[in-house]
Amino acid sequence: MSGSHLVIVILLAFLVTGCSAAPDEHLVSDEAEQAQRESWASGGGIEAVSLLGEPLVPPQLAPETLARLESELATALELHHASPEDPDALIWVGRRLAYLGRYREAIETFTRGIDLHPGDARFYRHRGHRWITVRELDRAIADLERAAELVAGEPDEVEPDGMPNPYGIPTSTLQSNIWYHLALAHYLKHDFQRAEPAWRETLRVSTNDDMRVATADWLYMTLRRLGRDEEAAAVLEPIHADMRILENHAYHRRLLMYRGDLDAEQLMAADTDDPVQLATYGYGLGNWYLYNGDVDRAHQLFRQILAGPNWAAFGYIAAEAELGPGTGTEPQPGS
Repeated sequence: MSGSHLVIVILLAFLVTGCSAAPDEHLVSDEAEQAQRESWASGGGIEAVSLLGEPLVPPQLAPETLARLESELATALELHHASPEDPDALIWVGRRLAYLGRYREAIETFTRGIDLHPGDARFYRHRGHRWITVRELDRAIADLERAAELVAGEPDEVEPDGMPNPYGIPTSTLQSNIWYHLALAHYLKHDFQRAEPAWRETLRVSTNDDMRVATADWLYMTLRRLGRDEEAAAVLEPIHADMRILENHAYHRRLLMYRGDLDAEQLMAADTDDPVQLATYGYGLGNWYLYNGDVDRAHQLFRQILAGPNWAAFGYIAAEAELGPGTGTEPQPGS
């Protein structure tokens, strides 16, 4: 049996038995969830349903990118088959599946890892991330809270990058990623009260400027949404143009814009041909317009983000959350 066939068999087995976590209230309906599962099991290609009720399928990858990612997955599968009890090998199978947009197979791989290694927080951390990707936010929160419990009081560890930055230097740790994704899941539910302390915990365990600017950006936005403008301004005080940023340039520039060091036109002129960067820049700017009272302009930017293909980007999911039902920020008739 080939590696890819093995993963599909694992996926189907888990789809039959089901996952133990509670359903996510963001799923459109029980019928929609059933349709999703039938699509995953039949190979229909639908990985998730958006917060706006739209089916989501992985975007097309450039042939050279697809070939590289499939080769990396094949290598990960070989290493896992050679050492089936090695948790690191299994984690990399799940991560490589996710980079290919095969998020449901990745989730089931991490679920298998939890069954085999229930005390390893990394499986909960990675599964929690991918629950966010497929818009199952309550499941994400449950996993990431469990991960936080498992690492409490333990020394932190650098998390290796699956898609390294140009410098080849990882910028995040296990604990910073756990808290970052937990805070994000609360934020995407617009539960800003719970997101705020989780962002502060992320900031506490952030050890470099890349993680500091990414976390400070979301914390700033959370505080603004809570109406705590003075506290939000305090978040910007340590931010400056000469920070050592290896990869999180969009978050850094967003913070500089909040400070008034860049204007909006300068912000959107940078790297916005890249759909991920457009989602990142666009969501921050749209959110800025939103809590400064320009709702129409904010929604215009959110819709621009959703016209792009990269629905796994956090800015894309956040834009969905702003335009979705029950958020209090959905467009009014005629807007």
